[in-house]
Amino acid sequence: MCAGKREPEKEVEAQRWIEAVIGEQFPAGLPYELALRDGIILCKLMNRLQPGIIPKINVSGGDYKFMDNISQFQKACIKYGVPDVDLFQSTDLWDQKNISLVTQTIFAIGRTTHKHPEWRGPWLGPKPAEENRREFSEDVLRAGESVIGLQAGTNKLASQSGQNFGASRKIILGK
Repeated sequence: MCAGKREPEKEVEAQRWIEAVIGEQFPAGLPYELALRDGIILCKLMNRLQPGIIPKINVSGGDYKFMDNISQFQKACIKYGVPDVDLFQSTDLWDQKNISLVTQTIFAIGRTTHKHPEWRGPWLGPKPAEENRREFSEDVLRAGESVIGLQAGTNKLASQSGQNFGASRKIILGK
């Protein structure tokens, strides 16, 4: 039923973080994926991280309105700075096709909060690495141009000596 491998401990960690951020518990007795399915909790999460980023959360109105919540959540994630490659597709959550991707998206939001100095926590996941610039001299750069990386293989000791495929030819003289 779900494409990606689910990690229950990651789901619990994501759920606890969401609960801490929005100040509400997930509905009792409802599995993680069903609690998130209508998009209401996800929209509340984004509005806590950046107030007003989702102007209207649909709390009733049936499937179409709840699907709209998921769509609004995804747009809010992009506005907040979550890379679009980290977003799940609506069907991943709505049809429970890939709940692990939903969890990955929540962790991506958690990483993105580190880029918002106005956010004071709680945090989810490690802080992303900052830029790690390096300066190399012209000599070092020129030396690197002549190196063949081992990923490309090596050409040392390459020859066809010792290769013999199939039957060898017999040369018969004098007939």
